[in-house]
Amino acid sequence: MLDTERQYFAEHRAELVSRHMGQFVVIRDDELIGAFNTIEEALAEGARRFGLTPFLVRQVTVTEEEEVNIPALTLGILRADSSRPV
Repeated sequence: MLDTERQYFAEHRAELVSRHMGQFVVIRDDELIGAFNTIEEALAEGARRFGLTPFLVRQVTVTEEEEVNIPALTLGILRADSSRPV
């Protein structure tokens, strides 16, 4: 899932770094939808435009480290309950 979006991000990394360093980008298929200052803004726009269909949100950094974000947790739709064992 999101292979096309990940490939787009990798192929355009240099351009994204030069234009959107530190921002969060929304990518759908092979199109940059937008760049946002916070992950909440990026997720909200992605959800507004695409609803429940998959889209990629990734922070633009020089390194290739991936941070795992779960939109439902970030947006407060779900909540992690640390009192329950995993």
